[in-house]
Amino acid sequence: MVTRLRRFWITNSRSIVFCISTLALSLFFSLSVTAQVDELGDGAADPIKLFEQGQNAHAHREYEKALEFYEQALKVKPEFPEAEFQRGNALVSLNRLDEAEGAFRRAIELRKQWALPYSALGALLIRNNKPREAEPVLRQALKLEPNDSLTLRILADLRLRDGDAREAAELARRATLDKDAPASSWVLLALAQRSLGNKADAKVSVDRALVLEPENVSALIERADIRSDESDYEHALQDLKTADRVKPGDRSVLIRMLEVYQHTGNTEEAGRLAQTLGIVTETKSAAPNGEIKVIGTAAEIEAANDIDPAKARVGLETLLKKNPRNAMLLAKLGASYRTDDPAKSLEFYRLANEIDPKNVDYATGYAAALVQSRRFDEAVIILRRILNSSPDNYVAHANLATSLYELKRFNEALPEYQWLLAAKPDLAVAYYFIATAHDKMGEFQSALEAYEQFLSRADSKLNDLEIEKVKLRLPLLKRQIKLGQGVKRKPS
Repeated sequence: MVTRLRRFWITNSRSIVFCISTLALSLFFSLSVTAQVDELGDGAADPIKLFEQGQNAHAHREYEKALEFYEQALKVKPEFPEAEFQRGNALVSLNRLDEAEGAFRRAIELRKQWALPYSALGALLIRNNKPREAEPVLRQALKLEPNDSLTLRILADLRLRDGDAREAAELARRATLDKDAPASSWVLLALAQRSLGNKADAKVSVDRALVLEPENVSALIERADIRSDESDYEHALQDLKTADRVKPGDRSVLIRMLEVYQHTGNTEEAGRLAQTLGIVTETKSAAPNGEIKVIGTAAEIEAANDIDPAKARVGLETLLKKNPRNAMLLAKLGASYRTDDPAKSLEFYRLANEIDPKNVDYATGYAAALVQSRRFDEAVIILRRILNSSPDNYVAHANLATSLYELKRFNEALPEYQWLLAAKPDLAVAYYFIATAHDKMGEFQSALEAYEQFLSRADSKLNDLEIEKVKLRLPLLKRQIKLGQGVKRKPS
């Protein structure tokens, strides 16, 4: 169904991580142990020679042979961290990843203050899709070598994929300070800067990357995305054509080209690319009724709009495979999973908000998911940003009130509950939270007045639990007031 295709989310982050990991491992091959000869002692000549033979074989990509030499060296000298480390690198090259992980961990055990095995282990854990395990390992590597460009790039990419663009930008910036910083450092910085809304800085960074490496596909894609954002489709297409020449048939490049052709009205080229990509396209009317405007078959879009939530979810996930950067699909999936799988809901909303940060609905959905996941501090930041641009957003005020209350920032929560009452005077439960907030701050007289307002408005069925709590609290509260306890009201 031919419909508007949203800008595709940059999909190279995984490939960047893979390339960085590969680079990380290849860089370690030049390791020298000359400085370690004395440390190993006079009887260590044989293990040193075996190690050097392994290094020589490694440099010639004879990984099996290199591995054999390293293992022989370790038989002679079991506590030989350099050999254990290089054994891990050889195992990675042979795709024996579990054994490689063990080798890197053993190297760390043998020399805890050595950054290289931490960095290699972190890269390997990311390659094995274990980012949570990788992060503390990479941070330890940076403690030992704060300016290691490679570790900075790996961790920057990890933080970017985890939605922390601010730290990702700082880490990538540090990586670019290396006089030999590769293009990938500048690409990562550009990605993080654009995620933060700093498009001008992102353009400068991606241009630096392309000066260093004019045919860097990731940089070309990123610059094409920036140019598409600015409706500079002519130059965006030039970048994408260059990327396609360097990496023919790359799906992420072709989908972006399809989008540009659609924006420029070149239906012939758009149709050709759609056919190449295996996308069946038809026309669908636009949608006050909420129909989804994406590329997909009629059956897929019909399924995504099904009134049965289970069927709709399947349809949405099918369409997302063809439209990975469609924020609307991601947001709809976020809403779909909100009660069934809050963690999944949060991730879908996060991606939607990352792709289209100016869309208030996506940001509000993301913040609500954060609240549901009890990540209140993060939610407050996003909700305040939403209210700066959309001050009458009721859902944002409600979630901000909840977040501030849960964080025990009662003074800040109170104005939010007052705003909610002004918008919906019959919202009895707001009086309950106002009362408990005053109560927790020791403002007993204000608490009593709010409790009484709550009781006069509360629904005995909807608010039965809160009513019971208030009835239990009031006798002691009145006694406290009578005894002069609590924070006194300031005279008006």
